[in-house]
Amino acid sequence: MEIKTKKGITLIELLVALVIGGIIIAGIYRVFIAQGRAYVVQDQVVETQQNIRSAMEILLRDLRMAGFDGDNTPLTTSITPGANTITIFYEHNGAIRQTSYSVDGTSRLMRNQVPPEIPPSEAGGDPILTNVSTLNDIFTYGIDTDNPLDGMVNSWVSAGAVGTSRIIAVQVSLTASPTQVNPDINVVTPRALQSTITLRNLCLR
Repeated sequence: MEIKTKKGITLIELLVALVIGGIIIAGIYRVFIAQGRAYVVQDQVVETQQNIRSAMEILLRDLRMAGFDGDNTPLTTSITPGANTITIFYEHNGAIRQTSYSVDGTSRLMRNQVPPEIPPSEAGGDPILTNVSTLNDIFTYGIDTDNPLDGMVNSWVSAGAVGTSRIIAVQVSLTASPTQVNPDINVVTPRALQSTITLRNLCLR
């Protein structure tokens, strides 16, 4: 009489299957983590780029107004550049408004108006961009050094080299870094945006 034996899974086969299954699960997990990190990085980059564009629009709007005077009497000063601040002058509702930009101790670009359209969010003004470079790296001034003045840019200089020269254009270079919310993610490269504007309301200097 023949005895039929039932074949099953041996312990070695079970261990091999568990190891292969573990490797597959570990690979899927690593792909999932990598995709999650890539999403976080992309989200930070997009947010930073949008913030830079918004700040650039505000800056350019103020620069376009520099020197404007509604009563046809040119202001004597439209822009006062400094190492740590820039002040833009123009008439608004019959009064001379001063709009200043500076970078505070936490690398925020601050905008302060005197008199303000609305009360500022902080004593030093309104923060319009975070994680920015120094103010001296943001603004470059196109100056007219000819005698007599011909309204053409002769050179681009930093605030310290403007002196008594007439500023006829301003180049704005905004660079900001995304906020690092996850220490496991490598540092994301800063985002940058550059624009040049010619002053429409040139003032006597």
